[in-house]
Amino acid sequence: LAVVLPTFLWADLSNKYIILIIISTIWMGLIGFLDDYLKVVKKIPKGLIAKYKMIGQIILGFTVGYSLIKYPISTQFATSISIPFIANGMLDLSWFYIPLVIIVITGTSNAVNLTDGLDGLATGLVAIATLVFGAIAYATGRLDFSNYLNIIYLPGTGELFIYCLALIGACIGFLWFNANPAKVFLGDTGSLSIGAALGTLAVILKKELLLFIIGGVFVIESLSVIIQVYYFRYTKNKYGEGKRFFLMAPIHHHFELKGWPENHVVVRFWIIGILLALISLTTFKIQ
Repeated sequence: LAVVLPTFLWADLSNKYIILIIISTIWMGLIGFLDDYLKVVKKIPKGLIAKYKMIGQIILGFTVGYSLIKYPISTQFATSISIPFIANGMLDLSWFYIPLVIIVITGTSNAVNLTDGLDGLATGLVAIATLVFGAIAYATGRLDFSNYLNIIYLPGTGELFIYCLALIGACIGFLWFNANPAKVFLGDTGSLSIGAALGTLAVILKKELLLFIIGGVFVIESLSVIIQVYYFRYTKNKYGEGKRFFLMAPIHHHFELKGWPENHVVVRFWIIGILLALISLTTFKIQ
């Protein structure tokens, strides 16, 4: 509500980008709410079956990808993505564009969900990443700024700046109560929705590849889980006994078990997030 209501009040609701980002937030918020409801109220430990969550994410990714192809601002860039470090660098993916959108939105949504394991960790990182996307949205929606920075000009994306500010404000307000020791938690309602929103922002702004830098901590968190699972399976098949690559995954728990206090893990991950955010912004002047 803290994200959607300000967007309704101050953004241009006829703007298709605003409509898409609101749909993404509400859709994944509802799926997350259903999962939390089943866990908390119905006392079903696993909540919503992972397969159904995945179906919901795929539907959202397909909807966003199809909408951007069906109603493009520029047919020239309908199925293209930006290439970082290259002035006006674009790559046309053709038929692979929609699958990429599905991968980006699904991956980001799940990555934020995995990161939400320590008090304030995901909330702070989302606020940092959204601040960067807000700056990119503002620049991308202005012809003078986009020409100066050698990035694609997408009329209307400037409205996403309002959504980004709403999301940052919601995260900061939430962080007041979510900081250690947390009194309120994101749950899947929050983590899946804001994760999907980040992925949708990257797709709309044609910054899918830059998302790997901006959301680098989310990428590392997801990779740590993948490495842990496959390393355990590999050692079990080879030696008959599964071994762990990390003490625990996602990786923030690994550092906890190494003896880092929870606040140290959170703040240091925030610092890494800020550094990655600054690096992502420098790409516009390097190209």
